[in-house]
Amino acid sequence: MGTDAHEPETAEVLPQHQLDCKSLDAYLSRHLPGFGAQPGATLTITQYRSGQSNPTFHLKKGFQAYVLRKKPPGSLLPKAHKIDREYKVQKALFSVGFPVPKVLLYCNDTSVIGTEFYVMEHVQGRIFRDFTLPGVSPAERSAIYVAMIETLARLHSLNLQTMQLEGYGPGAGYCKRQVSTWTSQYQAAAHQDIPAMKQLSEWLMKNLPDNDNESNLIHGDFKLDNIIFHPKETRVIAVLDWELSTTGHPLSDLAYLSLFYFWPRTIPMLHQSSQIQESIGIPSMEELVSIYCRYRGINPVLPNWNFFLAFSYFKLAGIAQGVYSRYLLGNNSSEDSFLFANIVQPLAETGLQLSKRTFSTVLPQVDTTGKLFLQTKKGQEVLMEVKHFMKKHILPAEKEVFEYYVQNENSIEKWKQPLVIDKLKEMAKAQGLWNLFLPAVSGLSQVDYALIAEETGKCFFAPDVFNCQAPDTGNMEVLHLYGSEEQKQQWLEPLLRGDITSAFCMTEPDVASSDATNIDCSIQRDGDSYIINGKKWWSSGAGNPRCKILILLGRSKATSQSRHKQHSMILVPINTPGIKIIRPLSVFGYSDNLHGGHFEIHFHQVRVPATNLILGEGRGFEISQGRLGPGRIHHCMRTIGLAERALQIMCERAAQRKAFKKKLYEHEVVAHWIAESRIAIEEIRLLTLKAAHSLDTLGSTGARKEIAMIKVAAPRAVCRIIDRAIQVCGGAGVSQDFPLANMYALTRTLRLADGPDEVHLSAIAKMELQDQAKAQRAKM
Repeated sequence: MGTDAHEPETAEVLPQHQLDCKSLDAYLSRHLPGFGAQPGATLTITQYRSGQSNPTFHLKKGFQAYVLRKKPPGSLLPKAHKIDREYKVQKALFSVGFPVPKVLLYCNDTSVIGTEFYVMEHVQGRIFRDFTLPGVSPAERSAIYVAMIETLARLHSLNLQTMQLEGYGPGAGYCKRQVSTWTSQYQAAAHQDIPAMKQLSEWLMKNLPDNDNESNLIHGDFKLDNIIFHPKETRVIAVLDWELSTTGHPLSDLAYLSLFYFWPRTIPMLHQSSQIQESIGIPSMEELVSIYCRYRGINPVLPNWNFFLAFSYFKLAGIAQGVYSRYLLGNNSSEDSFLFANIVQPLAETGLQLSKRTFSTVLPQVDTTGKLFLQTKKGQEVLMEVKHFMKKHILPAEKEVFEYYVQNENSIEKWKQPLVIDKLKEMAKAQGLWNLFLPAVSGLSQVDYALIAEETGKCFFAPDVFNCQAPDTGNMEVLHLYGSEEQKQQWLEPLLRGDITSAFCMTEPDVASSDATNIDCSIQRDGDSYIINGKKWWSSGAGNPRCKILILLGRSKATSQSRHKQHSMILVPINTPGIKIIRPLSVFGYSDNLHGGHFEIHFHQVRVPATNLILGEGRGFEISQGRLGPGRIHHCMRTIGLAERALQIMCERAAQRKAFKKKLYEHEVVAHWIAESRIAIEEIRLLTLKAAHSLDTLGSTGARKEIAMIKVAAPRAVCRIIDRAIQVCGGAGVSQDFPLANMYALTRTLRLADGPDEVHLSAIAKMELQDQAKAQRAKM
């Protein structure tokens, strides 16, 4: 058990639940190992007041703490309050590593304290009573919900046979049995006639799911306040209250957890806010269900979803009626139990309303009719999830991230990422929105990912959240395509997990690196090693404290070889002796702290094993072509996302400000800038998608021309769009109050980062002349 900081954990034991302290102390001293370890210590007992069912107590003796759960006294509803079942299921769950408190002892001797009971370890952590999670940041709020839904999916994925729980529930026919059981429970406890309960019961019995044979372990009351989270981390450390657990249909748990999305506004109590959908950071029902289905590997189109939602409200109404009934009998553990009399009817009425709703699918389908470059179905779904994630979690955290870098501008902390990004990464990883750039891992096409990259380009740190940031994406592609099994195991796997980051060392300060054959850093074989000497700069990512590996391009062949076969790529751990990180390089005054900056690095007699060479000597340019193709498309699509953001800022400013008695957009020049920006975005998007389509269908070699074209067109066009937005925003446009100055610096750099425009233009001209010549020959 545990509590959050906003609510007292326990209180004095209620009169109707008083225990024989001496009898209990004597029993536990005899039967619970370690209980009497402190001679002279006194047993103290307090009661948890949050529950509405089996009374729960906090036991403290010396430095040891325990939790005791027992049956309520007096007359009870049939088949309710089965303490022995709780003990059995928690013991089985703990044995397979599922987060529950460890059960220590079960006692069926009612002479000890008047009823059966069991004792478990006390788990200290956070319990959140308010579903809106006040006082918690949006990122942590989201992570808490993700952890909760993942835990439920994990529960439903457990094997009953492995846990020796095959006979824990009756099995098939769960839904019919549950409707019948809760109808009986309600009728036994009812204190007034509520027509909606009768109508809902009849509708449920007539609309049972066709497939009522699923038999997973289910909790029966899975909700936020039955979960203990780690004191500081967004991690579930214990699930409580297994009284209603059984085997049956898992969607009943999922629907029960989703009830707050439809909570009647006429019921303000129970800590369940009707404003939950307006709370920033809380995932939508569609997002939660999507995470659940992805974890379990099932189709997100859920049949009979309206049945399970309606049944959950019926069940909750029945529980509320039972709570009030126990209040009348005087054996409830909560002081506000009398309030439950007034909520049964609105709960039943909400269930009836949900029974009439149609939920055809969890994730809305994307209409691709008429699109030139079609996404796959999976690509549509992932793009929708990314858009939801961006809107709900990433964009609300933008201010917090920006302030972190402003505050730490002159501190060593500037090379680290703020905690909020780490939390967002955990969430994205949990949702499967991870490593989307790599088709072999994500299952997405280049067209799919191009549209996703555009979406992430709208926020400067979004790619990092999905582990899709440069230069790591390119480095992971190199290792995936060309690395040995040992290299993949040592470096690719931790990069894919996000445990480490990397840097790419190609450009050099002492040569014109626009002609990559000028690269002069030497890689010389020496026995079982290679020795590296030379200077590199613009080594992106090297400042990140988690950067552990560099991929370096250097000269490894004699000059007698072909110019394009003299260079090799090699893996260099960043802590290798002889590596000296000289200085960070700024871009228009910005240091790009988020991605670990851009550094000048010197290599002096740096020795690495010969097994660190990638693919083989002289194959550096071959690897480069494989690396740069997809990477350039990623850059371009992210830049288009940036352009969309700049255009949005331009339009908002033009609609807000007046000059010379007219709104800015009413001035023809501004209106034309807006129109030309939209035209440019649509043009470069189509060209980028064509390049992505060519990559999917023709490979890197077949897509070289389109890749070169978009590499020139996208940064040029986006620079113009951002420049217009700056002009419309005036002085604010070049200040820190808008992201435009930083956006311009990053985009202008792209006209050099993947090779100067002039190099690409020359290559395009050469390929165009070759294509024209082929066309002429074909006519002859």
